[in-house]
This record gives sequence, structure tokens and C-alpha cells, in this order.
Amino acid sequence: MTSRPRVIIIGAGFTGCATAHDLALRGCEVVVVDRGDIASGTSGRTHGLLHSGGRYCVDDQESAVECLQENTILRKIAPGCIEPNGGWFIALNDEDLAYRSRFLEGAEACHIPVEEVPVQKALEMEPALNPEMKAACLVPDGVFEPLRLALSFAASARDRGASFRLYCEVEGLCVDGQGNVTGVCLVDHKTGQRQELGGDMVVNATGAWAGKIAELASLTVPVQATPGVMVAFEQRLINRPVNRLCAPADGDIVIPQRRMMVVGTTSFSVEDMDYVPVDEEQVAMMVERGAELVPAINQARQRSAYMSSRPLIGSSQEARSLSRTFECFDHQASEGIGGLVTITGGKATTCRAMAEQTADVVCRKLGIAAGCETREIPLAPYRQFYSD
Repeated sequence: MTSRPRVIIIGAGFTGCATAHDLALRGCEVVVVDRGDIASGTSGRTHGLLHSGGRYCVDDQESAVECLQENTILRKIAPGCIEPNGGWFIALNDEDLAYRSRFLEGAEACHIPVEEVPVQKALEMEPALNPEMKAACLVPDGVFEPLRLALSFAASARDRGASFRLYCEVEGLCVDGQGNVTGVCLVDHKTGQRQELGGDMVVNATGAWAGKIAELASLTVPVQATPGVMVAFEQRLINRPVNRLCAPADGDIVIPQRRMMVVGTTSFSVEDMDYVPVDEEQVAMMVERGAELVPAINQARQRSAYMSSRPLIGSSQEARSLSRTFECFDHQASEGIGGLVTITGGKATTCRAMAEQTADVVCRKLGIAAGCETREIPLAPYRQFYSD
């Protein structure tokens, strides 16, 4: 190709910013568009757990392996965004104890390092844990600051020439006579102006909204939006994330986040991702379940209650049964419509891997031979995005 191909990425969350970074490194002209600001959707509302894979190692081992691999990479390339503090899995009753053997077997199968810690030692290390717990295990979890991580990917992408069109909402997709996608139709919410922006490829990285964007080209993406309610507290009572040693459930984790804590999360399905009210009964449940892990939560001052919509791949009505892995959809291969690729599913921890897979597909379609470099290149400081 005689000039750099232009790739338009819809969505400035973790995956969109990470994909912009990857494609810019491979020589593409990248334009990221979003109806809001950086990480203004689901990415900005995550609880910030850097997964070791422990939560998924029993029933979703593909996701567990992905999380462990990316956990290691993010610690290396984004140290300024991460608190590499490790995490607990604790058993509170006999049912949890019975689950422990499955957990340990799953962790071994996924090569997740687990240290079984005597209860008394665990309480010395983390005095706010429930003193009635029956078992404790340490895993290599961590905590990341959501906005900082997204901004670090965005700053790195912009350093390589990517541009960001924020507060610009995609109202439609431009298509040629054969129905292939050739760009996006935007409305700039700051000016009210509408514009068509052409590109060689369009990447749909809108997470839970991926199906809505695909519908603009009469395409389908099997993504199920599954919101979850979280509650933040103004005190930091723990130094490591605390998971309940059980199958994934509502209120099964407490995460330290800078000077705060977050308890999460519920899981339910909705039709309209743009209006999901915070249910007070679910808030009360989060407080109750969180206090089972860290009893002092009952006396902690609530800072806020909020929700985010996970993008899970599949059509099951039971959100907890859906895998947390990700998938890149090449709509030309699956539905005969060129010019559009969709990436969805996954978790914040796996955003770099999602970007790599997406960039591989895009570059193959554009005839670009450059390989991925994002496993090794450190990300730019998050403040750099706003430095110019």
C-alpha cells in the first residue's frame, strides 16, 4: 500500500484504546471515536481487579488462563497503573471448604500459583478479614486504577499518531454498493455538526453495545449485556482483594481501590444498556455479602453505589453461566460484509490480548505484515494523554 491505511475504532474504553495502541504501532492511521470521554462507559465503572484467573479456574479455564497471562504482561508494561498486591480467597463455611479442592485442582490445571495460608497467619497479614473464616489462600491478583489504565493505552496510541474524536457519536455506518462498511456517520455533540468519516476498516469495540453498532450494518453479534451493581466505601480496610472461596456469586469480592474499597457485584440481564437504575435491594445485598468477608464494612461509610454492563458472549438467559472469554468477529468471513470487525467479551485484564487478536485480523485483511509489539513496550504515563 502506498499510504497508511486508516482504521476507525468505535469505542474509547480499555479495548478500543489498547487496539489503537497496537494498530498505531503496526503503522496504521488510527482514529478513535466515542460518544463520551475516555473510559466513560463500562471501562470507567469496573471495580479494578487485576485477575489472576482464580475466579474462573474451576468452570471457565480458558478465561482463567487468559487472565493469568495478561496479568503478568500488564504488571510489566503498565506498572504505574497497578497495585501488585496479591489477593485472598477465603472460606467462610463448610460449603466453601468443600469447594476448596475444586479450586485448587482448577488453579493447578491453569498454572495459577496458590499459597494456602493458615487462618491465624492470614489474620495477622490482613486483620480486617472475617475472624471466623475456615481457610485462606493467596493468589497473584492485583488492583488497577481504571481511568489510568485506559489513559495509558490512549496516550501510547496518540504518541504513535492516533487521533481521538471524543463526544462524537456514531449514528450510522457508511456502506458501498455491495453493503461493505466504508466508514462511520458521526454527530459531534460539542458542535452539533454531522460528518461522514471514511476508513479502510472499522473496528467495533463498544463492549456491551457491540450488537447495536453491528445492527447498523444489518449484522448480528451474540453479546449479552449483564449489568452488575457495586458499592464503594470511603475507608480502605484491606490491602488485598478478598474473594469468597466459592463458585462465582453475587457479592463475592471486596477490592481495595486507592483509599477506598469496592464490593461487587450482582449479575442480571437488561435490554436497554443506556438506562439501568441502581437497585437498592442489590445495594443492600452487596453491603451484607461484603460484610461477611470483611465485617467492618458494616460500620464503613458508603461513598457511592453504581453499576456497569459486562459484555458477555452468548445468548443464555443465565448470565453467570456465560464465559468471560472474548471473541473477534470478522463479519466478512461470517456474514459476507467487509470493512467491519467486532471485538467484544473479555475483561479489563485481557484488554491487551483482545487488542492483539483484533489487530491481527485487521492487519491480515489490509495486507500488513507487521506483528504485535505490545507485550514488551511499556505504556506511556497516563497523564501524558492530557499533556499537550
